[in-house]
Amino acid sequence: MTRPVRPFVVALAGIALLLSGCTPAGSAAEVVEPATNPVYPQLRTYPDIPVIADVEYGDIDGQQLDVCVPDEAPSGEPRAAIIVIHGGSWQRGDKSNINWRSVCQWFASEGFVAVSVNYRLAPVTTFPAQLQDVQTVVRWLRDPAQVSAYDLDPDRIGAFGGSAGGNLAALLGTAGSGSWTEDARVAAVADFSGPVDLRTAIPTVDSYNQNFGTVVLEYLGCADFENCPASAQASPVTLVDETDPPFFVAHSTEEFIPLSQSESLVATLRGTGIDTTFVTVEGTLHSIAMLDDDMRGRVLGFFRAALQQPE
Repeated sequence: MTRPVRPFVVALAGIALLLSGCTPAGSAAEVVEPATNPVYPQLRTYPDIPVIADVEYGDIDGQQLDVCVPDEAPSGEPRAAIIVIHGGSWQRGDKSNINWRSVCQWFASEGFVAVSVNYRLAPVTTFPAQLQDVQTVVRWLRDPAQVSAYDLDPDRIGAFGGSAGGNLAALLGTAGSGSWTEDARVAAVADFSGPVDLRTAIPTVDSYNQNFGTVVLEYLGCADFENCPASAQASPVTLVDETDPPFFVAHSTEEFIPLSQSESLVATLRGTGIDTTFVTVEGTLHSIAMLDDDMRGRVLGFFRAALQQPE
């Protein structure tokens, strides 16, 4: 694994990236400093990007998504799709939250068909229902009706998630094996701050106001970690194989989900030969709070390359 780049080297590398129009290679790892005034998603709106809200993607109550529709592709070619998965400790959150809707519309503004999804929440519903829901979304996108309605390419589907949504996005990339173009497999994953190894209690910073071990156990439907078969199946780090798609992993150095979670996933992915871009951000920013302009450019470059989506 490549050592993190020192801040002054990163600054020079960032200039080179801007000049070359490239993002870090999948074998690279960088530590970046966030912008002095980060551009958070909730501060940016996209009034010209239409949203088709509350579309049902399944027959179970709550299986709904919002479709963020891009402008007509200049080439007239089908477009890649990105599934946006909200966070909230698997217990709360909503696709139409202003932050997550902004992410959905941002991807659409860049030419992707983006869908922001709701999934069943814990503790009322426990794992694997949440994974089954987002897998149902992938299959829904591949249905000929959606392919035609939204002019999308069913072979070019990616997933983006933060926090609990990062866990589910990573599961979309690692659960199952084989072709990225069939069933519920995806062709690219971006995971921001995802807890990816749930086999033991994850220590959190003192400022975190919940017992995260309890949160995870409620998600898994278990009383303890010692007797919880679901913990391994809900941990993307245990499911990696050589057929998995490219990953983009981002994590802050001092946020409440330990950096070691992403470090472990990245090491496992790279050890298996999966093309993996890893960016760590100095400080405590969590999940999509890391999406300043620099990070947005990196994410877009990753998805455009992995999903072969032109600018």
